[in-house]
Parts: sequence; C-alpha cells; structure tokens
Amino acid sequence: MSESTRELILSAARLTAQARGYGGLNFRDLAEEVGIRAASIHYYFPGKAALGAAVAGRYREDAAAALETMAAEFPDPLDCLRRYPDTFRAALQNDNRMCLASMMAAEHDDLPEEVRAEVRAFAEVNVAWIGRRLSAASLVTVEDSTPRAWAIFAAIVGAQLLARSRSDIAVYDSAIDTYRKAGLLPD
Repeated sequence: MSESTRELILSAARLTAQARGYGGLNFRDLAEEVGIRAASIHYYFPGKAALGAAVAGRYREDAAAALETMAAEFPDPLDCLRRYPDTFRAALQNDNRMCLASMMAAEHDDLPEEVRAEVRAFAEVNVAWIGRRLSAASLVTVEDSTPRAWAIFAAIVGAQLLARSRSDIAVYDSAIDTYRKAGLLPD
C-alpha cells in the first residue's frame, strides 16, 4: 500500500463528507471510487472514526494553511476579511458542497469524540484568524475580537447552509452582501 493511496482515500472521503457528512462515509463506496478493495482502507484507517478524524484533521490543516497564505499574500487585514467569505463560497461552487467541518458539526451528537475534536478545532482556527484580522484592522478591541469573530464565522456558515439548501449560490452572495451593509463584515 502506498502513501498516494492514503491520499486518494482522504480526498474521496473529503468530497463525500462535504456532500453527505460523516454519516455518508462508507468504506465500500470510497473503495470503489478510489479503485481498491474496501478491506484495503482498513490498512490506513482502522475504522470509520479514524477515517473521519483524519479527514477532518486534514481539512483543518488545509484551511489553516490557506488562511495564512491569504494573510501573507494580502497583508491588509481589511482585505483579508473581505476575502474570507470566498473560502466558504468555493465549497458551494464545487457541486453545492458545504464546508466539511460545518457539515460534520450538524452531526455533532453522532460523531466520535476524535472527530468532534477536529470539528471544534476547525472552528477555533477560523475564529482565531478572523479575530487577529479584526484586531489588526482596529475594527474592534482585542477583548471584543473573539466574540465578533464568532459572530462572523457563524453568519458565514449559516449563509452557506441556506445557499446549499436552495442549491443557489446567489443566496450566499446576497447574505454576505447584507452582512457587509449591516456592518458585520467590512465593506
């Protein structure tokens, strides 16, 4: 078994979880998509919980890296905050998928603890990043940056959920524009 097979499994599982959540992860379907036997997935992931945690962990790591790349490419914190909603819009543009962590968060009560921990960590990474940009832009005090960041994160995730439920990315765009007009997001 190769590392590339593990990566193919993670990639297929990510797309599946973004569309159908943790409950939609199925070793047989993933194996078929990757072109291996279902039992072979157990070589890399002893069970569904391990696969779910690995997928959510990779998603968190990728998101954190993308946010730091954005901050490096666009040093103006206001510019970063204006661009942040685009990271969630991209999932909708990919066959009306959701942010993987948001999709899994909706299944919170049914998730194994190791998957829950990764879902929480994803939210915390995003909120911390938003908070740093808010503070750097002097939009709020350092003390107020975390509550405001949670509000922004929740609003964007909610807009994504509404857009997905209608299979209409224009719903997302309209919500983001409204958040800007209301002052939640910088214009």
